[in-house]
Amino acid sequence: MQALPVAVYTTDRQGRISFFNEAAAELWGHRPRLGEDLWCGSWKLRHLDGRTMPHDECPMAIALREEREVRWGRAIAERPNGELIPFSAHPVLLRDEAGKIIGAINTLLDLRTQTQADEARTRLAAIVDSSMDAIVSKDMNSIITSWNDAAERLFGYTAAEAVGQSVTMLIPRDHLDEEVSIISRIRAGESVPSYETIRQRKDGSRFPVSLTVSPIRDGIGRIIGASKIARDISSHKESEQRIRLLMREVNHRVKNQYSVIISMIRETGKQATTPKIFLEQVRERILALSQSHDLLVNAEWRGATVGDLVKAQTSAFAAHSRLSASGPEIMLQPNAVQYLGIAFHELATNSAKHGALSDHDGRVEVEWGVGAAPDGEQVFSLTWREHGGPPLDEAARGGFGSVVLKRIAPQALGGTGQLEFAREGMNWALEAPARFVQTSLADIV
Repeated sequence: MQALPVAVYTTDRQGRISFFNEAAAELWGHRPRLGEDLWCGSWKLRHLDGRTMPHDECPMAIALREEREVRWGRAIAERPNGELIPFSAHPVLLRDEAGKIIGAINTLLDLRTQTQADEARTRLAAIVDSSMDAIVSKDMNSIITSWNDAAERLFGYTAAEAVGQSVTMLIPRDHLDEEVSIISRIRAGESVPSYETIRQRKDGSRFPVSLTVSPIRDGIGRIIGASKIARDISSHKESEQRIRLLMREVNHRVKNQYSVIISMIRETGKQATTPKIFLEQVRERILALSQSHDLLVNAEWRGATVGDLVKAQTSAFAAHSRLSASGPEIMLQPNAVQYLGIAFHELATNSAKHGALSDHDGRVEVEWGVGAAPDGEQVFSLTWREHGGPPLDEAARGGFGSVVLKRIAPQALGGTGQLEFAREGMNWALEAPARFVQTSLADIV
C-alpha cells in the first residue's frame, strides 16, 4: 500500500489511525500520529459547502460507527497552509476470520483533477451553446451527435430533429462528395482547414458557409468523430459583390471624369491666347469640377440636389442676397452633377467678369423644374437669368463658356441649350429628358 499512487490509510476498531502511505500524507499536507489521531489524518475537514466537519462525522467514522461501507463520501481536507483539497472517501471495513470488525481501510481520491475537468467541460459547453457559429458533432458514420442553438438558427432544424440523423441532410446533392473526403481526412487524424462551400436549410434554400472540421478523440486518443463549425457568409459574399459593383462603377465614373477633363482642356486650348491664360482657365475649371465631385462623394455618389450644386459653384462669385435659386428638390444623377456643375461655373465666372455679378446692383435668378412634354415624357428645365448688369461686350459672347452652354452640357444630358445675350446680362435655358438628369427613387434607395 505504501507504493500506491492514491491515498490509503487504515484504522483500528476504535478509529485510531494505524497506517498511512505517502500519498495520503501528501493529500492531507501533514502527518498524523499513529495510534493517537482518530478517523482521518486531515488537519481539518470541511463539508462541500464550506462548513466545518468534525472528524467523528467523516465517512470513515460513519463506516466504523454504523458498521457499513460508505461509498463516495465527499469532503474537503484543509491543509495547515490553508489550501483546500476536495476528495472522495471509500472506507471498507476489515474483519477477522470470525467476521468480527477489527478496523477499516480508506482510499481517498483527489477530486481536483476531476473538478478541473468538469469545469473545463462546463465552460466548453457554455461556449458551444452561446456561440454565434453553428457547431455540430458527428460520429464516424456521419451521424449527428450534438447540435447547438446556432445550428438550429442557421439550418432550421431543432436538436431533436437533427441529432441521430445523417449530416448529409445539410449537404446539397451536388456537394455530397465533400463528406466522403472529409471523413477520409478525419480518419487519418487530419483537421480540415476552413473552406467555403454551400449548405442547405430545412426549407431547401441553399446558402454559402465557411466550414472548419476537426477530429474528436476519446480518452485514449482514438478518433471517434468530428466537430464542424459552420459560419454563414451570405452577408460577406453580398459585400464582396457590392464592392465589385462599386469598383466597376468607380471605374466608369473615373473614365467619365477623364472625358470631361479632356474635353475641357481641348476647348480651353482653342480659346486661350497664351499658355498662362490656358493654365489659369484649366485650373479654375478643374477646381469647379472637383467641387461637384465633393458633392457626389458626400452623398456616396447617389447624386446632388440642384440647389446644392448652384450654391457650390456660385458661392465664390456672389453673395446670397444677389442670387436667388428656386425649384423643387430634385436629385441629379452623377453625370448631370458634373456637366451642370461646369455650366454653372462658366455662367458664374462670365457673370462676375462681364455680366450682372460684375455690377454692384446686378443679380441672378436660377429656376428649375420638371414638367410633361406633349408626348408625355418628363422634361427637366432650367433657366439662368441676369438682371442689372452692364451691356455685354464681344469677350463675353464667345469662348469656352459658350461652347459648354450651347453644346457640351446639353448634349451630355440628351437635351438642348439656348444662350441669349440680353441688355442686362446673359440668359441660359436648358431642357433635357428627366430620365437623363434626375435620379430615380430606386437609385437613391
